[in-house]
Amino acid sequence: MSDSPPADGLADRLAAYLTRVSGAPTTVPLLFRISGGASRETYGFDAVVDEQRKGFILRRDPPGSLIDTDRRLEFLAIQSFAGKDVAAPDALILEEEGAELERPFFIMGRVDGGTAGSPFAADVYGDHAAQIGQQFFTFMGRIAGESVEGLPITPAMSLPAADGCWRRELDYWAGVIEADEAHPQPIVRAAIRRLYRDPPPPATKIAVVHGDFRTGNFLHDGAGRIIALLDWEMAHLGDPLEDLGWSMDALWTPPGETRVSGMIPRDEALDIWRRASGLEIDPTAFAWWSLFASVKGQAIWTSSAKAWLDHGMTEPVLAFSGWYTARRQDEILAARLAEMGPA
Repeated sequence: MSDSPPADGLADRLAAYLTRVSGAPTTVPLLFRISGGASRETYGFDAVVDEQRKGFILRRDPPGSLIDTDRRLEFLAIQSFAGKDVAAPDALILEEEGAELERPFFIMGRVDGGTAGSPFAADVYGDHAAQIGQQFFTFMGRIAGESVEGLPITPAMSLPAADGCWRRELDYWAGVIEADEAHPQPIVRAAIRRLYRDPPPPATKIAVVHGDFRTGNFLHDGAGRIIALLDWEMAHLGDPLEDLGWSMDALWTPPGETRVSGMIPRDEALDIWRRASGLEIDPTAFAWWSLFASVKGQAIWTSSAKAWLDHGMTEPVLAFSGWYTARRQDEILAARLAEMGPA
């Protein structure tokens, strides 16, 4: 990630807000924009109160967003897993009205000293790949295995029926493609028809689904330890196999690499997830969610292209996603459909 200083007086307004809500004079001597991300503006900042300096992350709603997400649900999802040994950061302040910062935002603790690996780079984790993979699938499994009862996020969401998780997600992402595509997409349309025609078995458990659990969405310390799980903005309640299918989509594994996301072999990853979650993996259900993952991906890349072309959003990742990533996702979808054979 690269960063740059903001130039709109945001540091002064943030200091004013923190002073007001804390009742203690607060200064913000350091504030920098963190690039990347499609649904929030992300900043790192230092705040000084009573001569004590600490680092934080600010996530603020942008004027327009690629992915329609609720910052309250993102905040509550992080809050639900802070301190539960899945490397979730601390969720500290939620401001839904915008106040001095003009747009809704939340603040969480900052984890320094880490880096996010590119999902498209070869051998991104080097000698620490196996350690990273062990933690990655363990953390995902722990989230899947956590009872939703009593979690902060649960009262804020409707609890889906076990046999309705798939339709809710497929309806949503198929709708995104319908609304945002700029040209015919026969491959993803074929996959959508297949998914509607052959729905999966009901979820064996309703769990918190992170929604974007993949390589590139966590920080690691360069020595084999994951120190922060990022990007909770698509968190929801649903079938935990959704996260597993998304994390293992072929898009995140460089061509020629046999390990999932360049971490560990597929069967080992599944075994780690089973042990951590306490859940079994129905092969039919997992096959459905694996195909769905590529449809969901194509929906996101379709929106990326639309945001770049029509909405003046100039993050380079949008152009990359809308063209290269979308074409690669088509290849993955076509191969998966061929492998599945006739419906």
